[in-house]
Amino acid sequence: MKTIGLIGGMTWHSTADYYRFLNEDVHRRLGGAHSAAIAMYSVDFDEIENQQVAGNWDRLNVLMSEAALKVKAAGADLILICANTMHRTAEAVAKASGLPLVHIADAAAAEIKRLKLKTVGLLGTRYTMEMDFYKDRLAEKHGLKVLIPDDKQRTLVHDIIYHELAYGRILTESRAVYQEVIADLQKRGAEGIVLGCTEIPLLIKPADSPIPTFDTTELHCKAAVDAALA
Repeated sequence: MKTIGLIGGMTWHSTADYYRFLNEDVHRRLGGAHSAAIAMYSVDFDEIENQQVAGNWDRLNVLMSEAALKVKAAGADLILICANTMHRTAEAVAKASGLPLVHIADAAAAEIKRLKLKTVGLLGTRYTMEMDFYKDRLAEKHGLKVLIPDDKQRTLVHDIIYHELAYGRILTESRAVYQEVIADLQKRGAEGIVLGCTEIPLLIKPADSPIPTFDTTELHCKAAVDAALA
């Protein structure tokens, strides 16, 4: 079994799910007393968020690359960035570490294509929904059509992530907001919804959506275990 390297803490609530999903999947596949071999470095999210707000992505590339080197030094054979938004730094992380990087958008796309869907809605932080690093990967590498909410809805989705979910606050009224956004995306042609922030699955479960949802946290972990056991 290869050692899975995690850059976590973005936020720690979803990173806890990474640890659980990885261990559950390894145990399910190997049985016995098996658990996942994991090396993790957890960042201070306050610093990450401040740099995001300031638009200092060059600094974020440096911070994430430094974290990747710490994970590598701890014995990682492959690396995961435990956040959708911070895949904006994926190229820098892979280059700095020299390790294979399991990309979260590829993990989501594999499941979308397995279900033979062509058009998906994307929910996430404003950075993930509006920047090209995520949408373009889904579109250009995987041939998917990606829809995003309108500007007002994007603000609501983003603010709920940063003001509630990042603090572990799960509110019924916020779930209703997301459900309205999902319904609108479905009307526009979305056949499924990418939960493109690792905190969103804390709020939105499959039963909360009339169309399939793609839990990027869980799918990322599955792809990591595939790689670790290959």
